[in-house]
Amino acid sequence: MKIGELATLAGVAPSAIRYYEASGLLPAARRGANGYRSYPEAALERLRQVRMAQQLGFSLDAIRKVYASGDVLSKDELMRSLDQRLLEIGQLMATMRAQRRQLRTLRSSLIETWANGACL
Repeated sequence: MKIGELATLAGVAPSAIRYYEASGLLPAARRGANGYRSYPEAALERLRQVRMAQQLGFSLDAIRKVYASGDVLSKDELMRSLDQRLLEIGQLMATMRAQRRQLRTLRSSLIETWANGACL
């Protein structure tokens, strides 16, 4: 399929496909005599995997490393990657909860200060 067809089916811009190809996230497409890229069905599945990984918060560098080896990701490697991402999310959530507490404290302090007629 041509790049426009692949882009439509994958829900990405053609420029994203060219970028993914140039950066190693997507194997290089065959080129026809006319110079147009021609992608196999497997490219659509790869794009879906890349997009899903991005939606789960994996960086393009992390995704690229998975595909760089050319090997199929083992179950253990996949589980380690998922566990690492879960740990990162847990840390982010803890940070966000702490920031929320600090903001609430600041907000309450401002309301009390202003209620007493003082200003900052």
